[in-house]
Amino acid sequence: MSTPDAGYSAYPSIRPRLSVEELLAAKGTQPIRSLDDLAADTFESDQELEEFLAFTHAERQRDVA
Repeated sequence: MSTPDAGYSAYPSIRPRLSVEELLAAKGTQPIRSLDDLAADTFESDQELEEFLAFTHAERQRDVA
């Protein structure tokens, strides 16, 4: 059995605990004020969205069988 290196610790270093407010402030986050804040243009067109939904549905049905 080998011995650990001198600089090795079996336990992670202790970091100061931050509150949720402090963590959010450090990230520069803002509260969600409306649903528009959550909107994202993931698909370039309705057709692209429909193709994705059809593919997802087909894959889920394939796994069921």
